[in-house]
Amino acid sequence: MDIIKKDEQPLRYSPATATLPDSVTGDASGKLKRRRRIICWSTVIGINLLIFLIVLILSLTVFRARKPEITINSIKLDDLDLSVNPIPLNISLNLTLSLEISIRNPNKVSAKYRNTSAALLYRGKDIGNVPVPAGRIGSDDTTRLNLTLTVFADRVATDGEIYRDILKGNLGVTAYTRIKAKVRVLFIHIHVKATSSCDVNIDIMSSSIKNQTCHAKVKI
Repeated sequence: MDIIKKDEQPLRYSPATATLPDSVTGDASGKLKRRRRIICWSTVIGINLLIFLIVLILSLTVFRARKPEITINSIKLDDLDLSVNPIPLNISLNLTLSLEISIRNPNKVSAKYRNTSAALLYRGKDIGNVPVPAGRIGSDDTTRLNLTLTVFADRVATDGEIYRDILKGNLGVTAYTRIKAKVRVLFIHIHVKATSSCDVNIDIMSSSIKNQTCHAKVKI
């Protein structure tokens, strides 16, 4: 009897039916998770850096903090009533000035200012004042206020220098005002103090303002 021999076929590897060890699949899964975490954190950091750059550019250009300004636009002499009694030496002075002041906010955000006052000074001494209530100024806006300053007669009656000025026919006074404002630019609060003063020479004979010189100063 003849025995028929069959050729043995070698085993072939099929990817579809092959099974990888657990250690290999675990390493691949871990690498994929790490890659996703890296991409996620890179995206978060990139977005934060972009936001920071935008805020920085805006704070240095459009939203750059600028100083609010206070200005005395005009001074008008409303009333001047003066009488001198030589025996005993006594002076009666009624002086009223009208002021128009403006507070300008050049910033792209609103500004707040506190309660303050405007004062009338004679040789550095306060002889009259008027309150200026707190308020808010819009962005790129200007607030105008009309104030009336009246001399307190008892504050000048004891000042010997005023008699000399009256005899010369010229009375020099200073109108002074200041504000303390707060400006919020993005997340930063900036405190500003602005002052304005006008030196006024009053001609007693004509009851008029002869000349005036104004100054303004801003400090952060």
